[in-house]
This record gives sequence, structure tokens and C-alpha cells, in this order.
Amino acid sequence: MKLTIRVFLTMLTYISVVSIFAVPAQELGSDVAARDTSSIGNLMLREVVVGLDHPWAVAPLPGGALLITERPGRLWYLSAGPERELRRVSGVPDLYARGQGGLLDIIISDRFSRDNTVYFSYSAGKRGGAVTAVARARLDVQPGGVGLRDVESIFELNRVVSGGRHFGSRLALGPEGYLYITVGERGQPEQAQDPTNHQGSVVRVAPDGSIPPENPQKINDPRGGTLEPAPGLFSWGHRNAQGMARHPETGEIWLHEHGPRGGDEINIVSIGANYGWPLVTHGVAYSGREITDTASRPGYEDPLLHWTPSIAPSGLAFVTSPRFSKWNGDILVGALAGRHLRRVDLDAQETVIGEETLFSGFARFRDVRQGPGGEIYILTDESPDGGLYRLERR
Repeated sequence: MKLTIRVFLTMLTYISVVSIFAVPAQELGSDVAARDTSSIGNLMLREVVVGLDHPWAVAPLPGGALLITERPGRLWYLSAGPERELRRVSGVPDLYARGQGGLLDIIISDRFSRDNTVYFSYSAGKRGGAVTAVARARLDVQPGGVGLRDVESIFELNRVVSGGRHFGSRLALGPEGYLYITVGERGQPEQAQDPTNHQGSVVRVAPDGSIPPENPQKINDPRGGTLEPAPGLFSWGHRNAQGMARHPETGEIWLHEHGPRGGDEINIVSIGANYGWPLVTHGVAYSGREITDTASRPGYEDPLLHWTPSIAPSGLAFVTSPRFSKWNGDILVGALAGRHLRRVDLDAQETVIGEETLFSGFARFRDVRQGPGGEIYILTDESPDGGLYRLERR
């Protein structure tokens, strides 16, 4: 028997945006939604929550509970155990829910069991436009409600941009305890080659938002001399990275980013490195116009892997699960335009030796996360019937 929770929201007020949203019915279930055959046998996607409105990220918590973001600005807490309950989380700050903006990524502290700290990214409205922003808060779960407490802004893009494109924004914690943030170039490609602003970059900050002393202090200017980078800038020349994760053994930060028409990339992020966009790319403009005549150039980092034509990658997770042991060390990537789950087979030297396409055509896959018990969760980006699913073998 499924438990249905209906929540009707009459009005949400955002900075610069006032809209009326009818929230779809949230349904907790256990039906098998899709089946496929893989290199390790038969697989299925089992429903966990359906009826979501553009879900963007899922954060598994110790003990089996989950946090789920919806881009229009809602955060949900799904309790663990047989008597699961889906509860709306209060305390989400005002945000700019327009275009690709809204409530985006969410992750938990490495010490969550002690400090209950979560980090989340969103687009914040400003006069003249919006910025990618990140906050931290304490998750407070009580019988009477679930809320974010002590919400504190720890990062904002240093340039206000109009429009609703390319906010990023994935989060990951490095082995040194610093927070990595992807920031899209906001649809302004040339800005990704200006390290004095955050557009098209990876930013690294301490958990309180302060700048680590090891971050780049000066960036070589291709025109000569040096430049002082934007606060917290770690790497630059990115387009719009929507997947990022820490390698479970090396601690390296891996990400993938959207190309234009072709040229989606997987990169290993290095301090002070320039990843080339838009001077170096395997892609072309959506119109078919050539962007650049080279896909590789000295002084710019080459991708570990590129997808041409594009799959529009979103969400990235390393597999370290006893439930999928033959895949351990590989990565799983969601595909939006490709509408599938992609497995990238890596050898011990981090070389790509193969790929596998799973559940082709099922949905736009937005996020992939592994839980503390080895469970693999998938989010599909639809409205009003986006869903959270658990990947299982059968």
C-alpha cells in the first residue's frame, strides 16, 4: 500500500520573483519503474519517491534518511525505516527560481553524525540578476518538524549576471576538509577565461567560507604579467559543471561539465589549472558554427574523456558498493539529453577502458549518489513527475 502526501502551496516568494506553484502529489512507493540488462546482470530502478518537481540533488544521511532538493525551492526530508515519512524542511532562504536557477545541490558534512551540518547551493536574486550562492546550516530533525537552523551564507559569485543559464552548481568536500563549488559561466563564454571573476570556475573555500591559504594567489595572464584571482578561485576555463565527486582512494576532485553541441567533458581538477573553455573544446555552437579550431592547446588541460555528441551529463558518483562490487572504482553519470545512466569503466591507473549505457530512454537523469550502506540512488529531472529511485540487482 502506498502512502500519499499531498501538499498544496499557494504562494512562494522569491527575490525578484513572485509566482504561484501547484505542488504535485508526493508518493512514496516501491514499484519497479524500469528494468535493464547490464554487464553484471539484470538491473531495475525501484521507486522511492515520485511526483517531484524538477528534483536536483539527493543527499543520503547516516542511518538511511535522505534529503531531496527541488529546483523551485523545496527541500524534503525522507525518514528511514519501514514507516517512512516525507516531510518538508523549513528554513530554506529566499532564492531566484528562474530558468536553470533555484535550489540546487546539497551535501552533508564529513562529521554530520556529530555536527548535523549540511551545505547547499542555490541561485540568489540580486538587483539586475542573480548569482550562484552556497550556504551552510544545521539540520534539525524533531517530531514536530524538520528545519534548517543557523543558516549562514559562505559563498556568492562576485559578479551579478542577468538571465537564468548555467549556474553550475555541484558541491564536494575534499580530503583536506575544504568545500569545492562549481560555478557555471552563466552563458557568457568569454568570462570563463577571466580568473578575476568566478564565472566558469571551481571555487575552494573552508567550511566557514574563508579562503584557504593554499589557494592560488596569482594567475599567469596569457597577455603577460599576473592577475589576482577571484576570492577562492581554484581552477577556471570551465563551462557548466553539474557533476562532481571526490575519488574514494586518491582524494582527487573529479567533475564533468556540459559542452555546447558536443564536447561534454570529464576532468580531474588541479589547482590553478585552465580547462580551456571557450578557447579549447571538442564541441560546436548550437547553431553548428565553429567555436574554435582546436580541441587541445599547450597551457590548457585536456579532458580525461569527452562525449561528442553531447549526453548533457548531470550527477556523478564513484562506486564503492558491496552490492555492485564488479563496478567498484567506476563512475556513474546521469544523462539529461541522453536520457540514460552512463557507467564509465576505469582501470587502476584511472584510464577509461569502456562505457555502458543503462536504462536508455527512461528519463532525464539528474543526480546519482551512493548511500552509506552502498545503496545507489538516482534522481530523474521531470515536472511534475520527477522521481527518486534506488538502483537494484535482480
